[in-house]
Amino acid sequence: MATMVTFHAHPDDECIGCGGVMRKAFEEGHRVVLVVATRGEHGEVPADFLAEGEELWQRRVAETEAAAEILGVARTEFLGYVDSGMMGEPTNDAPGSFWTASVEEAAEKLAAILREENADVLTCYDDNGGYGHPDHIQVHRVGMRAAELAGTPRVYQNTMNRDHLREGMAAFAAQAEAAGMDMTDLDDGDEEVGKPEAELTARVDVTAYNEYKRRAMRAHASQISEDSFFLSIPEEAFSVAFGIEWFIRVGQGPGITETDLMAGL
Repeated sequence: MATMVTFHAHPDDECIGCGGVMRKAFEEGHRVVLVVATRGEHGEVPADFLAEGEELWQRRVAETEAAAEILGVARTEFLGYVDSGMMGEPTNDAPGSFWTASVEEAAEKLAAILREENADVLTCYDDNGGYGHPDHIQVHRVGMRAAELAGTPRVYQNTMNRDHLREGMAAFAAQAEAAGMDMTDLDDGDEEVGKPEAELTARVDVTAYNEYKRRAMRAHASQISEDSFFLSIPEEAFSVAFGIEWFIRVGQGPGITETDLMAGL
């Protein structure tokens, strides 16, 4: 049995980009540890969703614990930083925000967990945090430094396949136009989202775990409603959008050569 530590910025991030590999590792007998930098204090929540006197962070911690159980997580830890909000918002610089945290201090906290767990694998995010969110960028910086401090042998940067996204958008546009919708304003994909396929090293097919990913998403009810894109799209479309999880292995040249983060462990 090996140990995977998967590091994320906010509650619900874990199930969207990494939930499949987490459940896969669990079912193959490995130990899965979830570390979350913040408690998602600045998430948007529907009116009257919270109980009287309940804080959003309390609900999101409970949701994370429920999702973690679905994904096979053995241990969940929060580093205690405050959600920084989207890039450019005043909350970026608020006291305690993850964006303003010392990378070295945060990395020491994560490295302590890596050492305790004798982690074989760490997942974090790519250098742009997938799409430019400040807390996601900080996850990359802190994760990379923590792995260095702890000597974690395998580090994977979770990302999105930009080319795959563009192909999916083009297919959607074609179907929409065939149905009579005007798609002239649809762009061909944000250059800030994910990485081109040529830079990726691992493609993990997790379609066998789609049910668990969706159940984990559903556990985050304060952020992911039943009529959201994540939960309302048909199973076939869900498989296209979320059935493959993409990674860049640190220290390995580009080119997709891996299909299992825990191979050989």
